[in-house]
Amino acid sequence: MRLSFTKMHGCGNDYIFINCFDLTVNSPESLSVFLSERHTGVGGDGIVLILRSDMADAKMRMFNLDGSEGSMCGNAIRCVAKYLYDNNVVQKRHMRIETLSGVKELDLSIKNGVVSSVRVDMGRPELRPEKIPVKLPGESVIARPVAVDGKEYNITCVSMGNPHAVIFCKATDKLDLCKIGPKFENNAALFPDRINTEFVEVVGRNHLKMRVWERGSGETQSCGTGACACAVAAVLNGYCDKDANIKVQLLGGELTIKYTDEIVYMTGECKKVFDGIVDI
Repeated sequence: MRLSFTKMHGCGNDYIFINCFDLTVNSPESLSVFLSERHTGVGGDGIVLILRSDMADAKMRMFNLDGSEGSMCGNAIRCVAKYLYDNNVVQKRHMRIETLSGVKELDLSIKNGVVSSVRVDMGRPELRPEKIPVKLPGESVIARPVAVDGKEYNITCVSMGNPHAVIFCKATDKLDLCKIGPKFENNAALFPDRINTEFVEVVGRNHLKMRVWERGSGETQSCGTGACACAVAAVLNGYCDKDANIKVQLLGGELTIKYTDEIVYMTGECKKVFDGIVDI
């Protein structure tokens, strides 16, 4: 079959978006592996299916490079909103999009008739270890020392629909993330569902610099839920202020995160790269 798609990205986190309102895609797991390959496929961090929803304006399903399905993706959901608005599928400046981690509320900023950025209500962060999940005792895991591959790290664990372990460190540019990242991701003794790992440098009171190793995808240019998790962790560790705009600097751009007592808000760009057709 010939499959139409749109390549989009948020802060360099690129996905292949497929409109499934009137289309059924079989085996999206294997399709993600096939299309995401950057040498023999389209190239991307995964695929995103945009589907009809009985409880929201649309439903999003996201699949990683390795075919595993993610519960939530902060960069992809902003692009879904842009796709729906720019293609006249849903003409609303306030949208509700269903994900595996619940229905998210989005506010769209329009410039020259198209969506330029989106603010997402990411909901309340989950700090309970058994809900993240992380196999450590207590009501939360904040700056908890653990040993990974023979080295001690202080981790703060947060779920934003996906599980995250945040480590504060210096000189993130010098980290050998390709070596360290898999040691965290595949540490089943600590993280039974694998883990997304953020290494964060505190630049200023409300300015963070982050690199991320995503489960199922490796190092990516950015991660929306990861940026939210590191902002929450920074507040919990006293590096940043609650109810303030926190700038999170990523390899592919910047996101603005605000953590209140109940909600995490994420604001960032979303861009279309191109439309295409692929034979599968």
